[in-house]
Amino acid sequence: MSVQVRTARIEDVAVILGFIRELAEYERLSDQVSASEADIQAALFSPAPRAFCDIAEVDGEAVGLALWFYNFSTFVGRCGLYLEDLYVRPSARGCGAGKALLRRLARRCVEEKLGRMEWAVLDWNAPAIGFYDSLGASSLEDWRIRRLTGEALAALAGS
Repeated sequence: MSVQVRTARIEDVAVILGFIRELAEYERLSDQVSASEADIQAALFSPAPRAFCDIAEVDGEAVGLALWFYNFSTFVGRCGLYLEDLYVRPSARGCGAGKALLRRLARRCVEEKLGRMEWAVLDWNAPAIGFYDSLGASSLEDWRIRRLTGEALAALAGS
């Protein structure tokens, strides 16, 4: 199998949303997906996109994605890349699509002189953790992700 990675195109919106839903199902979070094709199109393909996506293909068929955005590290003094979602369909796992997607992002980081690449992984996802460990990724054990959404976010905004 030959894996190719390309930049997502506007005609990929339905495929991207499908991958997001498949990932959510795998992560047992399907009930949290409210994104629509219009949301994905606006985020990725507006005149000033806030997020970006690469698609992995095997023999011309889309098998996975890396959806990412730029962040900034005050300690490093440079932008970095945050990988929001990495997903490869189960039928294509083991063919190198995940590694190809991450390699493309790593190259972007090096070419753009970004300070780092980061992502989160669920603590029960042993296959993903093992894969990331095999690439040399380290775990930030002392840090906890915090999140404001819904009513709490609205309440803080209104105060």
